[in-house]
Amino acid sequence: MVGDMPSVTPVTAATQASAGLADRHGRVATDLRVSLTDRCNLRCSYCMPAEGLDWMPTAEVLTDDEVVRLVRIGVESLGITEVRFTGGEPLLRRGLPAIIDAVAGLDPRPEISLTTNALGLTRTAEALAAAGLDRVNVSLDTIRPETFARITRRDRLHDVLDGMAAAQAAGITPVKVNAVLLRGVNDDQAPELLEYCLAHGYQLRFIEQMPLDAQHDWHRGEMVTAEEIFAALESAFVLTAAEEPRGSAPAERFLVDGGPATVGVIASVTRPFCGACDRVRLTADGQVRNCLFAREESDLRTALRAGADDGEIAERWRAAMMTKLPGHGINDPSFLQPARPMSAIGG
Repeated sequence: MVGDMPSVTPVTAATQASAGLADRHGRVATDLRVSLTDRCNLRCSYCMPAEGLDWMPTAEVLTDDEVVRLVRIGVESLGITEVRFTGGEPLLRRGLPAIIDAVAGLDPRPEISLTTNALGLTRTAEALAAAGLDRVNVSLDTIRPETFARITRRDRLHDVLDGMAAAQAAGITPVKVNAVLLRGVNDDQAPELLEYCLAHGYQLRFIEQMPLDAQHDWHRGEMVTAEEIFAALESAFVLTAAEEPRGSAPAERFLVDGGPATVGVIASVTRPFCGACDRVRLTADGQVRNCLFAREESDLRTALRAGADDGEIAERWRAAMMTKLPGHGINDPSFLQPARPMSAIGG
């Protein structure tokens, strides 16, 4: 697993409290991803089976107030500066505008974003913008209706495109687009997807397919690699590395035809960036995941519902981060896919 990342500086338990959500390898989490539901209204082939999954029982899901409290502890006590709400599909959460409004009222105010399939944005974009949502990341792998229906098992491309336009019109910008290329399905469509995003002012990022499907059917040899993505894009565009430092951002960014527009590639598998990771995740049922691929979780919900005060919850959260491994280990022969699929983890 260590081979998945550069060497990092150890952090001792003595320095942990003063370093926010620090781990033993010199990293400090400031970016919190909060899953609000494991439910989704699409059935993307690389995420879940056509029949869907057994959804999390409602009683196990954090209430709106519990979500806001944990985010508040993260922001006020643990140094969280960015909060991204995910799913499943977070727009299915009825209390989403109120949750965003409460988080936007925190001091210091974190940056607030949303990862969504955009199906509900035409009716919610204005309310979300008024609540304080700063930007959206939309999952979109193709602009061909027939390919969209094949991947998602739903004929809803027009709703997604309308939702993206609604977000932009509401001032939730920049609209970012996350795309996964699937071999033999849409791997010939990278240039046209980029052309569409450039024409509409959206920021596109391609993501290598990761082993997070519910079916556990991921095979490295079938994954479209970053090098293949670059080759596809360079058949139609001139890409040059963006000058700004990447820092902890997962995407490598490139100027398109000299800029100013850019395109990003997130090569989680072939170019791991674990050494600069600043993310921590909270599942819809109140479990801390210190890595997207973690096989162990730390329970905050039980303490929350048992009456623990903010200080105790913060200490539990800090302790959870101290168990974070140096890398995700995808390229290690001993790698095992996490039991939870992406829909139950959050992006």
